[in-house]
Amino acid sequence: MNLPEETQAGVLPSLLAVVACAAPPLLAINFTPSATLFNQLLAIAGWGGLLIAAAALAPRLHGRVSPASWALCLMALSALSSPWLNALPWSLALSSAALLLSALAVMSVAAALPAAHKRLWLKALMWGILLAGVSSALISLVQVLAPDIADGRWIARSGIPGRAVGNIRQPNHLASLLIWACVAAVALAEIQVWKSQRRAVLALAAVLQLLSLATVLSASRTGMLAVFMLAAWGGLDRRLSRLTRLLLLASPLMLAFGWMLVSLWASLGQHTFGAEARLAEGAGSPSRLAIISNTWALLKQHPWAGVGWGEFNLAWSMTPFPDRPVAFFDHCHNLPLQILAELGWPLGLTVLGLLAWALWQAFAASRRANGQDAVLLRSAFMLLLTIGLHSLLEYPLWYAYFLLPAAFALGLSQGWTASPNVRRLPAVLVQLAGMLMLGGAAYAVRDYMSVVEVYAPSANAAPLEQRIQRAQQSTFFAAQADYAAATSLPPGIAALAAARRTVHQLIDVRLMMAWANSLHAAGQTDQARYVVQRLQEFHSAQADDWLQLCASHSDPQPFQCLPPSRAYGFKELR
Repeated sequence: MNLPEETQAGVLPSLLAVVACAAPPLLAINFTPSATLFNQLLAIAGWGGLLIAAAALAPRLHGRVSPASWALCLMALSALSSPWLNALPWSLALSSAALLLSALAVMSVAAALPAAHKRLWLKALMWGILLAGVSSALISLVQVLAPDIADGRWIARSGIPGRAVGNIRQPNHLASLLIWACVAAVALAEIQVWKSQRRAVLALAAVLQLLSLATVLSASRTGMLAVFMLAAWGGLDRRLSRLTRLLLLASPLMLAFGWMLVSLWASLGQHTFGAEARLAEGAGSPSRLAIISNTWALLKQHPWAGVGWGEFNLAWSMTPFPDRPVAFFDHCHNLPLQILAELGWPLGLTVLGLLAWALWQAFAASRRANGQDAVLLRSAFMLLLTIGLHSLLEYPLWYAYFLLPAAFALGLSQGWTASPNVRRLPAVLVQLAGMLMLGGAAYAVRDYMSVVEVYAPSANAAPLEQRIQRAQQSTFFAAQADYAAATSLPPGIAALAAARRTVHQLIDVRLMMAWANSLHAAGQTDQARYVVQRLQEFHSAQADDWLQLCASHSDPQPFQCLPPSRAYGFKELR
């Protein structure tokens, strides 16, 4: 295969880009307490390896700082300052900042590539996404139609009857990956990687139908809504070929056909049709509407500086909301509102404005381009647009296997043509960023295993208290160890200290009861009663036995039976 010299130099990085996109969503092996950590670390390592390979191109890497770069910098600085400003544990701050800075590195290198390399790497991005999507669609068929085959090592087991979750174990994430794969299939068909138009159309039709069927199996309402976005793309983009536009316009019909097939299969035996049961709940999600309403109320209470980076869950859980959803949320399921609630109006609007500016630049670049460049750039913009839609209803960009490809696509869309005031990106800086990502991911795996020993001890494991103490020294995952300490140690000073650290991550019923017991044991009974008051708003059956002690009419009554003397702000409890 004879390639131009400039293109040959980018072949290895482009192959690594395929692997970095495809491998993380397909990894099935994970250990409790996190179901997707290894997928995310594999993504960081893969993209780090890509940056190391890209350093060979450093003499040709020239670019400008994009608006999105400034946005990522502001968010990373917010994360790193939060331990001082908001008492956020360093393990959570470092984890968040590491992911944001990884995205910054990936996007910066992608933006600095010469145009010929951008074309090659965009194709690689599409191939990687398509491979991950088609493979995940096949995994979905196994998880729903033949669940006994799922072994947990190569194919993850679905914990939701009748619904596919892919190897990333989340139906909505699976649906977003499938929609991305639809976009990638369109891009590759349009640039005729199958050589003939007939083959391209047949392959595209088959792939879109398979991906639509898998979207039905995921039962994700967000995914089904995104299918109509694909149809809108086909209707509005007149620079796509006629047959491709027709196939995109037909994508809702493909979704309906997939629905019919799964419904027929379910009716032929005692099978659960997850999508049918899901839509029976309604087109919307009352709990998500409620959490968005609660978040808006939080923003009105803390308009200038927000509740603090990483503090949403604590602020929401410890603020009175009689109408709160009964599920526990660590995000408000809407990216713009999440940023505003945590950073406040001035800084939040600055970040969102910079991101919107970068998206506009990507859109403008796709409109100016011609030929294959236009196809690739519009497809990259569609990747950003579809994950943006998902981010209005979920929080996929908090996961490395979505954030880093999105940053890559956004970077490749920047500075497509030569422009003045560009600077060379030094090779040593690119290599350092790649090595930090690769080495950091490897270190994080080892770091995480100390926490795994707490929740799933090995045969010769040390006593629980020793395992917890060791895991509490973890650089990135100490909060998970603190949860174990707060909920398993006897109520008292040590358990209370652990509870106050881990409540910055995710609060649940078990933790709230343990936290209240430790507050009471430490002599802070009024705060304990306030925590119990918030617990009662969740109406959890898990707390019924503990709260029913109040019906015994004992004298004196347990502390949890009396109301607090006053309301406490969430900052007083951390």
